[in-house]
This record gives sequence, C-alpha cells and structure tokens, in this order.
Amino acid sequence: MTNASMTKEEIIAAIHECAAQIGHVPSLPELTRLTKVRRRPIFTHFGTYTHALRACGLERKGPGYEVSPRELFLDWAAVTRSLGMVPSMGDYGLKGRYSVRPFFRRFRGWRHVAVSMLEYAKKEGLEGEWGDVLDITTHFLETGGKRHLTSGPVLTERPKIALDEPVYGEPLMHPVMSHAPTNEMGVLFLFATMAQELGFKVMRVQAAFPDCEAMRRVEPGRWQKSRIEFEKESRNFLAHMHPASLCDLIVCWTHNWKECPVEVLELSKLVKFS
Repeated sequence: MTNASMTKEEIIAAIHECAAQIGHVPSLPELTRLTKVRRRPIFTHFGTYTHALRACGLERKGPGYEVSPRELFLDWAAVTRSLGMVPSMGDYGLKGRYSVRPFFRRFRGWRHVAVSMLEYAKKEGLEGEWGDVLDITTHFLETGGKRHLTSGPVLTERPKIALDEPVYGEPLMHPVMSHAPTNEMGVLFLFATMAQELGFKVMRVQAAFPDCEAMRRVEPGRWQKSRIEFEKESRNFLAHMHPASLCDLIVCWTHNWKECPVEVLELSKLVKFS
C-alpha cells in the first residue's frame, strides 16, 4: 500500500499517533513531515485538513495554539517570498503553516491582511530581512491588488472604477454571453449555454453544495451522474472548504489550483475572446 491509497481510518489513526508523539495537535506540515500521510489523500477524503482534524475530534485552536502576530507575519512572508507575489487566501491555504482563521480573527477579512502585514513589518523594523517581501506587498497595494510583479514601469495613474456601476469581464466571441464571467453565477450561466455541446444534461441546480447535478455523456449512448461545483477560480473550492470526496467536477472560469484532487473544466479555454 502506498501513502496515496491511505483510507480515512488510516489517516485519522496517523493524526492521533502524531499528536501523541509531539504532545499537541499537529499542523499539516508537521503531519506530512513526521508521518507517511501526504496532502493529496487528505484533500481527497476530507476536502481540507481542518475537516480531517474534526473527524479526529481535534482542532488547532484555543489558549495553547494562539498564533502570535510575529508567527503570522513570518509564515505569511515566507509564502509571499516563495510565490513571488502576495498570496491569495487559496494560496496560503495550500502553502501556509496555519489555517486562514487566525488572520480572519485579527484582521476581519483577507483583504486587510497585506496592508496589516506591511504595517507590522515596518513597526517591528523587519525591512532588512524581509525587504523583498515588503517590496512585493507595496507593489501589490499601489497597483490596487495586482499580485504579479512586472518587469516594466509601474503605472501610477489608473482609470478610476465607478463604485456605483457594474464591472464586466473581457469581451467574448460568444453567441449568448458578451463578456467573461466575473463571479460564480456568471460561470454557471456560461456553462448552461454550453452544456449541450459539452455533453451534459442538467437535472438539478441548488444553493447548497454541490451546486449542480447533471448527467454526463461518457461514451456514445452511455451517461453517468456528475456532481458539479461552480467557482470563478478553481482554488476557491479550497477556500470555501468544500469536501472533495463529494464532488465529481469543478466548473470554473480560471483553473489555478495545481494540486486539485477533483476533475476541473476550465471554461476560459473553450471560448474565444474578441
């Protein structure tokens, strides 16, 4: 048996054994370092590491596990440096040592994290050791949330967005939808216009997870049921903490979750831009 084929029960047993060995609930990096458990079977069986811990009756929180601002910054900064850009919530969920919950408790939303980390670093005099991370963060904030560094000059003036007007995606050459989706509902609508040519017959759409149940043509004359979740970006599936074992297909506009254990249908690859 390889570690990729571990069952739920074997993963739960390994987590308990690791917790007993180190004297506290292990983080995901600790678990993968000290045991044969790897990330993929955890995400396959439980969706997230948090759900795996809950299945064990454990949770990494409480007085013994309060994460200090310095620990949060150092880990966030390390992820930022490794990526070369400010991490999204999904990025940090995949690469960070902690969950995103301590950030939400302290900063009341992921959108406040970057500016808070920058202010903390300057207050603590960490510019020398983490100067590259501060440059990345400063660029991110000055460009209104542009995550990738650019090699050319940075434009200091950008068109102002009217807050009381809607925002549209890139223009499409599509007979029904004129612009690219900017949210999950747009992805759902675009999929609906393409479902027949993609070989799907929708049976049910709902607000609960998963978003859709459909029959999918797998061979000429043969169909199978498929549980579908719609996301603007595939890694939002992880941020929403959905269990991967209860979903057969993620339909998204942008596929940006490399380690995704679920099949992904990326609609942006199937339409032409005008």
